[in-house]
Amino acid sequence: MVNTRVTLCGIELDNPVIPASGTFGYGYEFAELYDINCLGTFSFKGTTREPRFGNPTPRIAECTAGMINAVGLQNPGVEAVIREELPRLGKAFRKPVMANVSGFSVEDYAFTCALLDREEQVGWLEVNVSCPNVHGGGMSFGTDPASAAEVTRAVKAVTKKPVILKLSPNVTDIAAIARACEDAGADGISLINTLLGMRIDPRTRRPVIANVMGGFSGPAIFPVALRMVYQVSKAVSVPVVGMGGVASAEDVIEMMMAGASAVEVGAQNLVDPFASKKIVEALPAAMEKYGVTSLEEIIGTAH
Repeated sequence: MVNTRVTLCGIELDNPVIPASGTFGYGYEFAELYDINCLGTFSFKGTTREPRFGNPTPRIAECTAGMINAVGLQNPGVEAVIREELPRLGKAFRKPVMANVSGFSVEDYAFTCALLDREEQVGWLEVNVSCPNVHGGGMSFGTDPASAAEVTRAVKAVTKKPVILKLSPNVTDIAAIARACEDAGADGISLINTLLGMRIDPRTRRPVIANVMGGFSGPAIFPVALRMVYQVSKAVSVPVVGMGGVASAEDVIEMMMAGASAVEVGAQNLVDPFASKKIVEALPAAMEKYGVTSLEEIIGTAH
């Protein structure tokens, strides 16, 4: 009998599989397809202080072994999320949920996190300082250790729940940024967000995406994500949540051996809405295949 349970920042999960923000809505949409309580938890759609329509269309471009998106954090704003989305989410999901937060200023991050911190069902605050699809926010905080640390300190000052900083791969030294976040009080680190990419339509000779560039995700980025999870988990002592191109139970095991305490599944949910469920169901057999009796025992064993 294998043990799939893991602990993330003091909260126990039935398994380490977490659908990533932006690929799972607010949960209840997927609850129409299957019982989402089979998941460890999920990170709901990126939430900002004010409502956002997002970027102009087209926002999506397909590519080999992945996709590019430039949705631009479309969401109804934190007050509407608390008033409308969380009550519906609560009817479909009985476990603590991960709240994903973005901002355009340090004050934005603190304001939004302070409100979500009061919500009973929110277990963790995943603070996104790494979105490549918006101008003047998101990734601009995550590419500089001092800026990432400033956001971390501001959020920690107004919250009691675990704060996990979500980092960008579009940097020279991601471990340095992770260390800065840990030193500023972060309870965990999640990575990676999407790589910056683009496509050009040979017929029009113009970029496919209206925003020109967007976030590249999917199986093609898995080796890069795995490398960065390995580097960061060696550099910090707080838990790491690994993501980036995860598409199978074997990928989950590999991410955990690289140092991840839990693993997020992103683009694969858009390819197959049952992807996260299938990974949860396949995990015990994959563990038996590789002689793993407890997932917590393999965290960081590749180091």
